[in-house]
Amino acid sequence: MSVENAWENDQPRVQDFEHFGEELHQLDEIGRRRRVLPRQSAGVTFEQQGQTFINFGSNDYLGLASNLGLTSEQASKGIARGSGSSALVCGWTTEHDELAKAIATFESTESAILFPSGYAACSGVAATLPGAQDLILSDALNHASLIDGCRLSRADCLVYPHRDCEQVKRLLIQHRDQYRKVWLITDSVFSMDGHLAPLPALCDLADRYDAYVLVDEAHGTGVLGTGGSGVCEELGVKHRIPIRVGTLSKALGSQGGFVAGPAIVIDYLINRCRSLIYSTALAPPAVTAALDSLNRIASEPWRRDRVRRSSRQIRQALEISGDGPETEVPIIPWIVGDEQTAIQQSRRLWDRGVYVPVIRPPTVPQGSSRLRISVSADHTDDMLEQLIDAVRGSTE
Repeated sequence: MSVENAWENDQPRVQDFEHFGEELHQLDEIGRRRRVLPRQSAGVTFEQQGQTFINFGSNDYLGLASNLGLTSEQASKGIARGSGSSALVCGWTTEHDELAKAIATFESTESAILFPSGYAACSGVAATLPGAQDLILSDALNHASLIDGCRLSRADCLVYPHRDCEQVKRLLIQHRDQYRKVWLITDSVFSMDGHLAPLPALCDLADRYDAYVLVDEAHGTGVLGTGGSGVCEELGVKHRIPIRVGTLSKALGSQGGFVAGPAIVIDYLINRCRSLIYSTALAPPAVTAALDSLNRIASEPWRRDRVRRSSRQIRQALEISGDGPETEVPIIPWIVGDEQTAIQQSRRLWDRGVYVPVIRPPTVPQGSSRLRISVSADHTDDMLEQLIDAVRGSTE
């Protein structure tokens, strides 16, 4: 019997899933039903239905995802191979070990461990390190992976207003004595706004009230800092934040995530973190690609300089504010407010051959819908000008 016939003869009862259909219909009614669309990418452009678009929606900040500098020998090591098992069974290869050690060096710390995704790294570390007698203080605009990890943790969790260090201080004064440990968990770059976390102020509070700062550097790794390791380096607090999470799937152009920190913390995660223990290890091709990208971050600093300069240029041209290094973050929100207006403006850009995704509720709060511009080192000056002209034209 074919697979198709087996399915036809053994279909589930439709009524079992009617409630899903009702929810999807409600999303249709308000124009929020999401769908995946096939697109053929080629660097900073892609084709869809025979038309070419400039892509300002990718997180390939350094242009490395489509420009891997692998030798034929390196490529042959990783091509078409899966890892076959979890890291603790037999999925941890010499290449995995090499990458973990390279990340630890890159992050100026003792050790690092690799995860199959950035989501697994963030949710796993937030769920594992804070314990039953601990308290988590979490920024209101943290990424969903951190939020989900905090929810899975046995620790109590309080959410503080975005970047509000005064409220963090009040919560520490009010609650610190009731808990064994307190964890201040935050993104370093907030992915929908391009804001930087106030890491120096959070470190000061952590020092004063005996707390730990745990940072997700997903959008900072490879872009900010004199060596490219992220916001902690950029703001001079790398040595004050011992545990840092990162991703291999944005500026590094590969896939996967990591946690870097003291050897004892990494060893604890290896033994206790469920999203690491019970996941198949990162695939060897992704490991090989990430190793190459780490080397090129060091050898090709022009990529970092280029994307920071381009981000600053776009912000200045579109009069989008920012402070200090925030003006060079390659996440640029064009805040529209009304959801339907944002959709219309995105369609006008599309008609001009420019793709900028719409970000709307529930990803962002009601009334703050936006176009989220992501900049790559591979965007040419002409592409940047086309974007700026298109955004200006979309509002007329």
